[in-house]
Order: sequence, then structure tokens, then C-alpha cells
Amino acid sequence: MFYDRTILGYHGCDQATAEQILSGTAFLPSTNQYDWLGKGVYFWEYGVDRAVRFAKDALQRKGNTAPPAAVGAVLQLGKCFDLLDTRFTRDLEQGFLRYKKFMRNSHAILPKNRGKLPDKKLRMLDCSVLNWYLTELEAQGLRYDTVRGCFLEGGAAFSGSKISKEAHIQIAVRNPACILGVFRPRSVI
Repeated sequence: MFYDRTILGYHGCDQATAEQILSGTAFLPSTNQYDWLGKGVYFWEYGVDRAVRFAKDALQRKGNTAPPAAVGAVLQLGKCFDLLDTRFTRDLEQGFLRYKKFMRNSHAILPKNRGKLPDKKLRMLDCSVLNWYLTELEAQGLRYDTVRGCFLEGGAAFSGSKISKEAHIQIAVRNPACILGVFRPRSVI
């Protein structure tokens, strides 16, 4: 499924990295074992505040005192593995069953998502399954440019609510050609 949709995404980073990207340096894809959507360059869909807060938290965890920033990008989703579409979550469910069998046959331990409840922000299982499954699809000639997912995070916005304080849509860009251009956000909250 090809997505002609063009969206705005925001990449959280430190100020120096933001300036480098805005000057023409390419984004570096993330390849962490805990990335929520597998390998790729990560963007918060229409979420500049969330991107800056992510950068601030990540820098603090590393003991880095650099100022947080966000780079805006115009993204063309292209061939998107969209986890907001049930077709893809059904496919991924079947892919997981094959992955589990592959791991069992390889005598390997199935990764687990880890971290504080309820969010479990270290998504080792999710990342591993997505990377394995998308690689399996590539071997069959089906290559995806982007992966898109929605995440409920951060607890209820108010007592009894099902609205999450930190709900967001994230994009992992696997094909750099889908990044059509970058810009400096007007204001960063």
C-alpha cells in the first residue's frame, strides 16, 4: 500500500545535532535493540513538544547538559507499514508466530519488552519482531519505506479518562528518500 500522504514530523535531538541536520547533514537512523518500531529515523507525527521533551529526557538520562531541540521534517510516507491499519497488525501477528518458531528452531531466547509498568519503554520484543519480519518481507521483494505506530503512554489525562497524557504517533523512516526536507520549528515549547 503506497501512502501519497505527506506529513510533518519532529525529530528530537540536542541543539548541535539540530543545527547540523538543518545545515544538510543526514539524519542517522536508530538501531537500538529497544526501538519501538525497529530500525529507522524516528519522528513524532505533528508533535514538536513531544520531540523536545523526548530529547530533554534522553539527554538527562545520559548526563548530557546540552540543550534539547527538535528538527521539523516533511515526510512522504511512501510504502508504509502502518500499525494504525488492522491489515498490518494482522500481518504482524502472523509474522510474530513465524518469528517465534524461528527463535525456537535457532535455540535463541525470545526478547521481552522491559521497563517500568505500565509503559515498558524498552521494547526489545517489538523491535526484534518488526526488524525480523520486515527483513523477511524484503527477502520476498516487499520493502517498506516507513513504519507508523500509535502509542498510549503516560497514564490518564485525568481521573477515569481513557485519554493518555503522552499518546503519540511515531514514524520510523527506513528509506531516507522519504524525508523531503527539514525546517526549524517556529516555536518549541
